[in-house]
Amino acid sequence: MFCHAMQAGRRQRPTSAARWILQGRIATASELPASDFLQVVDATWLVLNVLTNGCSTNDAQPVGVTKIAKSVIAPLAEHNVSVLMLSTYQTDYILIREQDLSTVIHTLAPEFNIFQEVNGELLRVKHEEASNGFLKSKPVQLTVHPVQSPRNQFCILSLNPDTLPAIAVTLIEVLFYSARCHENPSNTQDLESIRFFAISLIEGYISIVMDTETQKMFPRDLLLTSSAGELWRMVRIGGQPLGFDECGIVAQISEPLANADISAYYISTFNFDHALVPEEDISKVIQVLQKRQESGR
Repeated sequence: MFCHAMQAGRRQRPTSAARWILQGRIATASELPASDFLQVVDATWLVLNVLTNGCSTNDAQPVGVTKIAKSVIAPLAEHNVSVLMLSTYQTDYILIREQDLSTVIHTLAPEFNIFQEVNGELLRVKHEEASNGFLKSKPVQLTVHPVQSPRNQFCILSLNPDTLPAIAVTLIEVLFYSARCHENPSNTQDLESIRFFAISLIEGYISIVMDTETQKMFPRDLLLTSSAGELWRMVRIGGQPLGFDECGIVAQISEPLANADISAYYISTFNFDHALVPEEDISKVIQVLQKRQESGR
């Protein structure tokens, strides 16, 4: 596995230092079988995982999208780096294009110590080496996208992989046969509800996000959540398909929420980006993001 790690090197930093790990790559269009039904972006994506507690993998903890909004997400947006976010029940991942790696490292090097994994060992990367091939991007005017907040509730769950066969039939029904999951999305600013289902399987860990109506289709005793069993509300970003080329989409949501000290669970998709926030914070979130939209016009 090819890996980069970044350890915080700021003068004023939290007790537990942060690090970046480049965990792998996602296949390009040329590596997938041809299909008339599958559209694939012709680019290689690298998966970055932000953790705490220095370079100890065993003790590392996820830091969350709002925790890295100012130190990571916003600087990358300023350097025209397009990122996709994928929050899971266990941690958060940032996807960047392989062609942007030198820009990413050059941008973050002043704040982080950077390491490359070679044969399982983390080796320090010099700033000059990390910036090889870096070309400074011209600043661009970021597009402020509309945000929508459906009224229904959502849950963030995990699942023991050993119990996956027990819900396989339900999963197939939800993903492929449930009419509720194929409703045309509304483009109105005041959504009553949307059907949402996202599942990820990463290194043996399963994470599921779904609306509470869809949750009723699954056996409750198999789905795992926190002891508090909290519910979440959603903010959906974009009035038309966002695609993967535009930069600054994650930043325009995560940075205002970070300033307001509101945690968020973030999922990027081709059509929309989705931020899930604690239900009790939704009124404040809408107020904060509306203010951000007005200031960006």
